[in-house]
Amino acid sequence: MDQNHLAFNLNPNVSVDCAVFGFDKGGLKVLLIERDNPDNTEGKNYQLPGDLIRNDENLDDAANRVLRELTNIDKLFLEQFAAFGDPQRVKRENDLEWLRSVRKDPEARVVTIGYYSLIKPENFKLAANSFARKAEWVNVKEVPELAFDHNQILTSALEALKLKMRTVPVGFELLPKKFTLHQLQSLYEAVLGTEIDKRNFRRKILGMKFIVPLDEKQKGVAHKPAQLFQFNKKNYNQNFSLAFDFQ
Repeated sequence: MDQNHLAFNLNPNVSVDCAVFGFDKGGLKVLLIERDNPDNTEGKNYQLPGDLIRNDENLDDAANRVLRELTNIDKLFLEQFAAFGDPQRVKRENDLEWLRSVRKDPEARVVTIGYYSLIKPENFKLAANSFARKAEWVNVKEVPELAFDHNQILTSALEALKLKMRTVPVGFELLPKKFTLHQLQSLYEAVLGTEIDKRNFRRKILGMKFIVPLDEKQKGVAHKPAQLFQFNKKNYNQNFSLAFDFQ
């Protein structure tokens, strides 16, 4: 049994699970951890970073602690998006066996609170710890079958992210400080999971006062250098507009 789960006053009925998204040239990715098999057999078992909360901490603190303990990522802005409480969250025998190896009350019903976040992967150094054997970025289109109901949690997190990106420019957290319109469009297409008409996208983007064109172009590229843009948070706060539907 995992001694960490005995040393702390863990609540056996409440957990947090974190869907952390990152974006790079390879597309939209999500952070997964790989856990050991309880019987040391071959095969990989992936899940979202998550664990039980402590009785003396609030949910937000628990989400940050769990993410730090399992992946070495710390001090993120994590946003709640849903709770998951199906009595049959644990369906696979392998999941139940694993719970028996790490939990004091392995068959207790657990309600989990889902969180999501957006980060730039290159700004963080992953280091698996606790019961995580490995932490890695996986393209959202290539996510395998996950433990428990984590595929459902991930799908819900992605839907929450899509809705958020249609109303608030949270996606700029994933771009360089200075970016091209192509980079911005690629980000929205990756998250929304659909192609966006280039002319409509650029027309709407150029009409947003908080996306500021710079008197600069790309450097060191093989193709014709594109103009660079920058997000102006002050302008956004003064000119908030629900105008992110590019269809």
